[in-house]
Amino acid sequence: MKVLQWIATVLFVAAGIALLCAPSSGQVAKAALVTPATSGPTRFTVVDAGTAGKPDVVLIPGLGSSRAVWDGEVKLLAANYRLHLVQVNGFAGAPAGANAADGKMLAGIVEELHAYITANKLHPVVVGHSLGGLLTLMLAEKYPADLSRMAIVDTLPYYAVLFNPAATVETMKPQAEVMRQQIVATPAEQFDVMQQSVVPALVLNKDAQKLIEAGDMACDRAVFADAMYEDLITDLRGDVAGIKTPMLLIYPYDATSQGADPAKVDALYQGSYKAKPNVTLVRIDGSRHFIMYDQPAKLDAALEGFLQ
Repeated sequence: MKVLQWIATVLFVAAGIALLCAPSSGQVAKAALVTPATSGPTRFTVVDAGTAGKPDVVLIPGLGSSRAVWDGEVKLLAANYRLHLVQVNGFAGAPAGANAADGKMLAGIVEELHAYITANKLHPVVVGHSLGGLLTLMLAEKYPADLSRMAIVDTLPYYAVLFNPAATVETMKPQAEVMRQQIVATPAEQFDVMQQSVVPALVLNKDAQKLIEAGDMACDRAVFADAMYEDLITDLRGDVAGIKTPMLLIYPYDATSQGADPAKVDALYQGSYKAKPNVTLVRIDGSRHFIMYDQPAKLDAALEGFLQ
């Protein structure tokens, strides 16, 4: 899986993965389309879109990303679903809120997702991209009754295996701490240089590259660094066998960066979820990490088919 290994290397050496921050520009347009939810989480905000009274779908973006990454799915699903669009505080221009307070950000988000679902009497399908997929897995592991089903877009149960297939939490902690410090210390001008090489490895779509590059500086650096650190020391490989919630896993394949043999990519994702019951895997070719930008029609078809 060459491109992901390369991305992981860049992350470790230069903290370039911080450039995953998604654009805040899409949030301006979104405000005209949605109504803010009334519940009071402190680690994220939620806006409602779609149709009241229809089945509920919660959508969680990835590391550094805004809820705007789901704009295409809002257009697709709004007529038949009530959508709950999550924005993690500290990402893409959102105020840091409680995420600046401690080193238990991901677990705190999971607790507040549970509280939000419970308070609003939901039993939703939860859809997560990247780090949002990890949060979805964590929610399903701790609060299985909260979800009816879940769809995971390009998420592994342990991200650190991209550094080393033999990685463990203990072996990764020192490296993850170095990365966290590098992200906080990297000068702003160096971020601008890094993004020019990192972002194209994550998305093929040229317009999306510009949007992602334009929004990277909107992230709260410390919150982003903490989230990345926690991602690298959160290992759910031993938990997936007990997560019985029906799940769709959508993952990308790009021959130009991952080699001519897609079987190696298949083996990574299939092996990572081999122990997971009730899982369906869908590979989307011609895409990198941001499938919603590179192959939006194929992603929409996979999600819509799963939701029906």
